[in-house]
Amino acid sequence: MTSDFARLRAQWPALIVLATLALLPVGRAPELPLLAGGVAGLVVAWRQRAQLRADAGVRLVAILFACYWLAALLSAPGAVAPDKSWSTVAALLRFAPFALFAVLTLRDAAWWPQIECAVAMVVVLWLLDAWVQIFTGNSIAGPMEAERVSGIFGAGNLKLGPVLAVLSPFVLNAARQRFGARGLIVAAAFVLMPVLFAGSRAAWLMYGLVLAVFFWQQTRRPLRFGLWAAAGALVIVAAVWIADRGSPAFAARVDRTLLVLGGSEHAVDEASAGRVRIWKTALRMAAAHPLAGVGVRGFRYAYPQFAEPGDAFVAARGDEGAMHAHQIVLELLSETGTIGLLLWIAGAASAIAAWRRAAATARARALAPALALAVMTFPLNTHLAFYSAWWGLLFWWLLAVFVAALQESAAGGRPPTSLARAAGEGGAARGASGGVRGSGADTSTGSAARAPRRAP
Repeated sequence: MTSDFARLRAQWPALIVLATLALLPVGRAPELPLLAGGVAGLVVAWRQRAQLRADAGVRLVAILFACYWLAALLSAPGAVAPDKSWSTVAALLRFAPFALFAVLTLRDAAWWPQIECAVAMVVVLWLLDAWVQIFTGNSIAGPMEAERVSGIFGAGNLKLGPVLAVLSPFVLNAARQRFGARGLIVAAAFVLMPVLFAGSRAAWLMYGLVLAVFFWQQTRRPLRFGLWAAAGALVIVAAVWIADRGSPAFAARVDRTLLVLGGSEHAVDEASAGRVRIWKTALRMAAAHPLAGVGVRGFRYAYPQFAEPGDAFVAARGDEGAMHAHQIVLELLSETGTIGLLLWIAGAASAIAAWRRAAATARARALAPALALAVMTFPLNTHLAFYSAWWGLLFWWLLAVFVAALQESAAGGRPPTSLARAAGEGGAARGASGGVRGSGADTSTGSAARAPRRAP
């Protein structure tokens, strides 16, 4: 019983972080572990306040959050919908203490193979549910949407494709680490069909980018990479052919996508489901409000003013339009202006610099969340709204995991927090009892090797 209690005490920070992800399909439920982690993060930060200034992970979280939040804050004073913008600015504050919690409590490198494996298992469960829906038309969340596989998110919440594509690096990396190249190939094929049937063309591009990175890492030579890429392309073509024959809805989306070959603006607009109209309207917003935009989350309220006559996205009442810009650069320019875009560029530069400064072992731990963030924000694509409650939460969950994984373990210099020390003790207990560790973890250098065991 004592051993079980010590293990639970050691694991609860990781369980809170994982619960935030696992509850994403359940409405507002992920806000509960997010809140719990945020409160715990503030407590831990207060206890460790003397060391925070010298902590590289804390500094990086502070920089990234400042760039994200200040862009929203500076857009709010002149917002077209001040109530919406100011409430968004206030709601965004919940992300900072959660990220702080992840950075301060998940430092032990020995934990990361298990954390990554647990994330991969969550995504695999979603994939299995999607495969069941492909074959039967039903999933845990009910019947599929009329045109797409909706999976565990349900027919009224078509986020399955983007979420699977963004989180696919966790599945592919875990499969490669455990089973090598064969595992990578099987995992890539396992993820492919649900992403295709989910019908999000943005997700198709994101997953293609993920595969390209993993193929390059596996080959490291242009010729071998070309062979892998060619083989992957043949598999994708075969998968598209099967999906095209087996799903009229998928075939319709492919046909719509091929309209882009017409070359005219109207053809491109039709192929992109009206995105061209939205993007042109976003550019007009940005031109009219160049410094601070129309206010964070104010896009739909400003849309009718800048839309062309007869725009189908304008509501019948004429007071709202398209929900957001569907493109990260245009979202920032239209809602937060040039100031917001420059702040985001500064944040991206800080994250890239931290990645480049990190040791090779830290970069290996942070590979999956780093790649997920890269494809999530890839500018030559369409996007969900990064200041929305749901997509913003996933974005900051990935940022928190990225920064936490990138830091050296407590053994690397900074003394561990009490929670990190507890995690180290739990890791030692698991090792003594035959628990499974990742093959790449060096358990001899973790904080558990030096932290004195305390009675629970």
